[in-house]
Amino acid sequence: MAIDFSITSAVTSSGRTAFNAQSINSTETKFNIGNKTRYEGNVGLFNTSVTAGLAYKPEDYSAEYGFWAYFIYPTAMAESSGSFKCLNTYDRAQFTFSFMQYAAHVPNGDFIKFFRKLLQLPNATDYFPKLVLSNNRIFYKSSSGVLSPLENDSSSQALMDYLNPTLNDIENQELICAARFVHWATNDPNHRKTQVETAIDLYKENMKSYNKRYGLNNVPANVCQMICDIRHQGRATSDRIALAINTNGNYDKAFSNLCTIGNTNYQTRINTVRNTIKKLTDIGKFSMKYDANSGEFVTI
Repeated sequence: MAIDFSITSAVTSSGRTAFNAQSINSTETKFNIGNKTRYEGNVGLFNTSVTAGLAYKPEDYSAEYGFWAYFIYPTAMAESSGSFKCLNTYDRAQFTFSFMQYAAHVPNGDFIKFFRKLLQLPNATDYFPKLVLSNNRIFYKSSSGVLSPLENDSSSQALMDYLNPTLNDIENQELICAARFVHWATNDPNHRKTQVETAIDLYKENMKSYNKRYGLNNVPANVCQMICDIRHQGRATSDRIALAINTNGNYDKAFSNLCTIGNTNYQTRINTVRNTIKKLTDIGKFSMKYDANSGEFVTI
């Protein structure tokens, strides 16, 4: 049975408008969906809160995913401090969710792949009863059974509009969809696992692609991770990255060069990634190098 939510709002002590939801016909307490914000003329929600038990820890997933569970961790910390319920609906993507901030505006992108996987979970109809997968595409199913495509190879605009109709205000549809994502991530470990699986699949494929572009065979994990984070955020061109790692095998220099890319605007993020890599290195979790033949990391 589909889960319905009642939505309320309140002004916090800091003056922000907070939107909360409660599952109807349940004994569950209210939970925060997100707070209202304005960004470059847009209006939307953000939720960057970190809740105990709902933040990514690589050791929780390393038994299944090995080193990759640690490899994605610096980016997860930079994106959301690891929060599985990180949300924003105020920028051009219209809807962004997860500990890696998957954004809905890219056709066949990380959010689309993530949502396709979610819709295959047993409880998907509890949260999105009107959305279905057909030939691995997301469709809206009307009450008469007619399917309308929400995404294809060239656009995900219809899905973006379904999740968040406009950037002019916070609509009820936007609140309901956001509440569904936050509640689902909070209450279902399979939702959280899907977030992690999507991230690791993404970074595995990215490393294969980046190896072709930059030649990363036998390159240490710290250099590879910084490249992945730069590309994930989009703070530099491929040529800029290639120039930074052109150090005749001096990987310490290459890593140092990569850490300067985007430092004018993104120093805080760079510090988070670099410091997280250092912490993982200090506990012996990051002394790995990329093996292009297997597409895996191996011990140095």
